[in-house]
Amino acid sequence: MLKHLHIRNYALIDELEINFSERLTIITGETGAGKSILLGALGLVMGERADTKVFYNDSEKCVVEAYFDVSAYDMQEFFEANELDYDDEVVIRRELSPAGKSRAFVNDTPANNNVLQRLTESLVDLHQQFDTLDIHNVNFQLRMIDALADNALILKDYQQQYKQYAADKKRLVQLAERSANGAKEMEFLRFQLEEFQRAELRESEQEQLEAELTRLSSAEDIKRTYGAAYNFLLESEQNILGQLQEIGRSMAGTRKLTPTLSELSERLDAVLIDLQELAKDCDRIAEQTEYDPQRIAEAQERLNVIYKLQKKHGVGTVDELLQIQQSLEEQTAGYTNLDAEIAQLEQSIGKQEAHLTHIAATLSERRKSTTQPFENRIHGMLEQLSMPHARLRVEIRDLDGLGATGSDDVQFLFASNVGSKFLPIKDVASGGELSRLTLCTKSLVADAIPLPTLIFDEIDSGISGDVSLKMGLILKELSSRHQVISITHTPQIAARADAHYFVYKKIADNRTLTNIRLLNHEERIRSLAVMLSGNPPSDAAITTAEELVKG
Repeated sequence: MLKHLHIRNYALIDELEINFSERLTIITGETGAGKSILLGALGLVMGERADTKVFYNDSEKCVVEAYFDVSAYDMQEFFEANELDYDDEVVIRRELSPAGKSRAFVNDTPANNNVLQRLTESLVDLHQQFDTLDIHNVNFQLRMIDALADNALILKDYQQQYKQYAADKKRLVQLAERSANGAKEMEFLRFQLEEFQRAELRESEQEQLEAELTRLSSAEDIKRTYGAAYNFLLESEQNILGQLQEIGRSMAGTRKLTPTLSELSERLDAVLIDLQELAKDCDRIAEQTEYDPQRIAEAQERLNVIYKLQKKHGVGTVDELLQIQQSLEEQTAGYTNLDAEIAQLEQSIGKQEAHLTHIAATLSERRKSTTQPFENRIHGMLEQLSMPHARLRVEIRDLDGLGATGSDDVQFLFASNVGSKFLPIKDVASGGELSRLTLCTKSLVADAIPLPTLIFDEIDSGISGDVSLKMGLILKELSSRHQVISITHTPQIAARADAHYFVYKKIADNRTLTNIRLLNHEERIRSLAVMLSGNPPSDAAITTAEELVKG
């Protein structure tokens, strides 16, 4: 619900504020006073493109603020998705700088025009002559019929099940394509897997083989080096151990002379023991080490198998190769189970389709039972609004299969005159006809669809007298359930106002300003009388205005 509009430095407006009624707000005024300027300003907060020519004062910025009560709209999810702070009262502000820069805010959080458009399309339903109205939209037409048919719960159940049905059908197409292309791919996967299976890879095998190959390749050097070490230590004529033992015997005679000499002798004994162990280890290594060209060839060949697989698959370790092997095994198993999965999914889709077809038939039956009463009521209302020969036809055709809303294609067709061909609304209805048709249809579905604030700009164009009176009554009735704002030049409609604003021009400092004021009861009577007879109004016009207000 639109509660308040504040406009500063826009077109002929220096600054003004409007508080809107929760029910029917009427805006009237002098010709050229700037009633349409209000809608232009409102369009800015609805995300419309800004024009730098709109400044009243070129040296100051233009600001338009709209305050909405959104407590009944369940919009928390939208605010969260767009990272906006939610509050039951939403303030949308649009600022235009003289330099041409445009900024928009929702509850003081910066927002782009796309966000404004998506947000306000749920808050404001603006109808201007010759605009593209949502009554053109076949989706909205279907929504109206479903609302009248009270299909909400059935349709919700259908759409929830259809979502899974559509997802399963998409999955089936993917599986079928995979199956069609699967033979060649399966052959390639099996070829790769067999290569891995022949390799019989083992964890840490590469590191062990590389270490072994390094050792085997150095066998001759190891045997020669450690054999020579053993010989020098123990076997040669002048072996190191023999010479050290001789030294030890010489030092033994002095061991008891001083503690220091005793310590040195003991240290030499320990060295002799270590060297004896070292000589034995060197001898063992020299004896056990053998050059084995066959084992070297085997290890090298095994490593070549691993290196080839690593290069082919772009990895550097056996662990990564084993992961690829596991993936190949899983993919191969997937192809093996593909036919069974396809058969199971086809069976499930068949059951879903049968159930959805049953629900769609129920929806269709309820829609078709609603169309005739709806058409009759529309015709009656159009006749009251001076369109006695206009006819609306709700055409419901069967879809080729199931759709997101059932099995029906719904379209409104319109013929404005006797003998005229029924065609889609957008192709035949004039601006005035569209306005009246929109008013009629939305009046009928107002209780069933959560409509936003409805704004009608000169919906009464081309009508007068009794037709205007009936249109005013329709607007009044509609405003008992929804907020309605109407810009009008017709007293019969203006008389129905819960809040009547008058737009006027005044001259200040040699400049023309547009302003607006809320009329009290006496001012309303005079304004209506002027609309009826001119300024100044006649006594008869004042009497008629009083009767109109009394209803």
